[in-house]
This record gives sequence, C-alpha cells and structure tokens, in this order.
Amino acid sequence: MKPRIEVVAIDCLMLRLFDEIAESNMPWMLAASERLRASFAGQLIDLVPSYTTLMVHYDGLVLSPAQARELIAEALTDLRPGTRNSGQCHVLPVWYDLSVGPELSLLATRAGCSVSEVIRRHSEHEYQVFALGFAPGFAFMGLVEESLAAPRLNTPRKRVASGSVGIAERQTAAYPAQSPGGWNLIGRTPSALFDREREGYSLMQPGDTVRFAPITHAEFIRLGGDDTPQEALA
Repeated sequence: MKPRIEVVAIDCLMLRLFDEIAESNMPWMLAASERLRASFAGQLIDLVPSYTTLMVHYDGLVLSPAQARELIAEALTDLRPGTRNSGQCHVLPVWYDLSVGPELSLLATRAGCSVSEVIRRHSEHEYQVFALGFAPGFAFMGLVEESLAAPRLNTPRKRVASGSVGIAERQTAAYPAQSPGGWNLIGRTPSALFDREREGYSLMQPGDTVRFAPITHAEFIRLGGDDTPQEALA
C-alpha cells in the first residue's frame, strides 16, 4: 500500500490507497475510514469509499487544505487492517431465469458450460461490496470468477427491471429500481435494495458481503417479486 493524496476540490481530497481492485483491499479501506472519521471528527462533511480510494470532504471554513492533509497523515499512522467480517453478510434470494436474465445463455456460451452451471458458479461465491453508486442503493460487488466475466452490452437497455441481477466484467450487482443499464442480466431478486425509511437507505454498505441464493419462481412471487419479462420492458 502506497497512499497518496489527490485534490478533488477546494474542500475535498482523495486518498488513494491502492491502484488495483482486490478483495484484500477492503479491510484496509475500512480501517482507514474509521481512523479518518475519528481524526476529522466534526470537521468531516462526508467520507465516500470506493474500490481503491476514500474521498474526504471536510469543512473548508474550519480546516485549511494543509491541515486536512495533516489529519489524513495522522489517521494513516500505524494503520492496521481490520477484520473482513466487520460488515454485515446479506443473502439475496434470486430467481435465475432466461425471462428475467436474458444473458444467462450468453454467459454460458462464453464460459463453455450450461446455464445451470453459470447459476451455480455465480451463487456459490460470497461477494464483497466495494462501493455504492450509479443509483441510490446500487452496490458494486466482486469479484466474479473470471470464467463468468463479460463486458457491458454494446448498447445499454433503456429500461432494466428493478431487482435485476447482472454482471459487468468481474463485478456483479442488483438494480435497486427500474433504470437504464448495460449489465449482462442473469436473474432478479425480490429484495428491497433501497428504502427511504431504512437507516442508511441502502440495504448494503461498503464492507458488507453478499451471497445470492437461487429460488424458484413460486418463491420469487411469494416474496413479492415482479416476474415481468425483461423483453416486455424494452
């Protein structure tokens, strides 16, 4: 780890801890986040974690850029990684089916296996939540095994159903609401990923882990899922 600081705005600095995305980054990112919150205390306006960076937005009326850099240096002194289990583990039920996951067959062809094998490989891994973005409650997770990695669609869909589970490169995610999107869709979850009444709004937070649990169509409907085929939304 070779930390460096980049200027984002007059009252915002980016702390870059790593250059490459890796699951092993997260314990260090969480430890740094905790230290930064303690170091800046009431002068911290927002702290935004991502795959390899932490964006530190501070009160520019109280702290100068030089003072903010000093607090960051203080927070990194003798930094040690936290435990990987510091976040919550979420189990998201998923109905894997071609009607809601039209790229299942494409991924199977690319991987040289059956659709059922794609489902097995995707659902047997525990994924790290790296960051939130794109839309409220949209959690970027990884890393998907290399055999299932696939580039985003050349032409994004105008409407992707809420709850849709997809893969892009070695990341996986679930859409919290209907929106445009270019990820390879493989299934749909009935889980509420974003709720204004929930503390923190998003079901998942950076540092959490996620497992996808295959369910039947009947169970998907029982849990409140919408089985409208993806093609009907195009």
